[in-house]
Amino acid sequence: MAATIGIDFGTTNSVLAVLDGQGRSHSLRFGTDDVFRSVLCFWAEQQGVGSKLHHAAGPAAIGAYLDDPLDSRLIMSMKTYLAQRSFTETRIFGRRFTLEMLIATFLRALLAASGLDPAGARIVAGRPVRFAGEFPDHELGETRLRAAFAEAGLPEVEMALEPEGAGYRFARTLTRPATVLIGDFGGGTSDFSLLRFTPGAGGGVAPLGHSGIGIAGDVFDYRIIDRVISPLLGKGDVYRVMGTELPVPPEYFSAFARWHRLSLMRTPRTLRAIEEVARASAHPERLRGLVQLIDQELGYQLYQTVSSVKAALSGQDSAVLSFHHAGLAIEAEVTRTEFESWIADDLAQLDGTIGRVLEQAGLSDDAVDHVFLTGGTSFVPAVRALFDRRFGAARVVAGGEFVSVAEGLALIGRDRARIPA
Repeated sequence: MAATIGIDFGTTNSVLAVLDGQGRSHSLRFGTDDVFRSVLCFWAEQQGVGSKLHHAAGPAAIGAYLDDPLDSRLIMSMKTYLAQRSFTETRIFGRRFTLEMLIATFLRALLAASGLDPAGARIVAGRPVRFAGEFPDHELGETRLRAAFAEAGLPEVEMALEPEGAGYRFARTLTRPATVLIGDFGGGTSDFSLLRFTPGAGGGVAPLGHSGIGIAGDVFDYRIIDRVISPLLGKGDVYRVMGTELPVPPEYFSAFARWHRLSLMRTPRTLRAIEEVARASAHPERLRGLVQLIDQELGYQLYQTVSSVKAALSGQDSAVLSFHHAGLAIEAEVTRTEFESWIADDLAQLDGTIGRVLEQAGLSDDAVDHVFLTGGTSFVPAVRALFDRRFGAARVVAGGEFVSVAEGLALIGRDRARIPA
């Protein structure tokens, strides 16, 4: 019997799921992780009179980039450009790559890392209800996504809506038609889809509304960095120039919004400029800590530490942020109350995004029968409380926070195979 594979190609992370011998779906692990980072890194090595282009994907891509950030090219968030006509191609060390080529390169690496042989397999891949971008061309987005899978050697891939995959196992428990709000929280974006599930033969799923926003786990991490880490590295300090007090340039800290941007500051000119400000600063040791963080490529490790603190706050009232690397020592307690105050505006924007989904469908909160939450950020108590207040805790459930889309896609493939053509 041919294998059935669900592929959740995500903006930040990707997941694969397969069916076992009993027709149950389970995600594959990549080392100790259920997810595979959706990133590529390219670098060129001199060979004789020319050069050879190399690449790595997932965790290996991050490692390659950290080893040599100035002479490599990190490609992230490929999925966000699928429906944008303005993106046609890019040049990487002189070689032309279309978006389809980049995604295909990643997909081949994803499958290779899983150890799966996709030959002859039934493959169901997820696609968003609405692709990312201000003016997305959704038909173009799906066409490009299909082309990328074909270029990766998977020309017969089937498509299903990502929120349908996310809520599929839950929806199969329904005994009557129901309107379900799916909240899918990724690393970079949060997507909300209102779907009408009709169980039984001849049933299916009908999208009623969709909206998304660029607020999710990475933004919450940044709030902790901005309030706890950045002040210890000189943000908000002043320095003196010819007797005049000036604020430390805030742009030194804007790169913390994405960990890899710190590597772009690792140039002699930038590091010299920060050191000059440090010498005239009221607290020179803070800015020198920033120099050390940038120069020694500690951004990724810092983000991992902060993400662990955020996760700890989902189960306890406070957590200690302890970051000790190469002589840089940061120790600070973070309380859940503080954290929730820092993300209050973000939560309000999430709430407004939910409201827009309901407005599209012309429905009130009371018309939603069930709410299904998935993605790591759904663990944050303040996020869960937002839905509990709006819809009532009895209507809100969560599950498979990192793998539900891929596992649901594999189940969709199983069930489609039972339907006569």
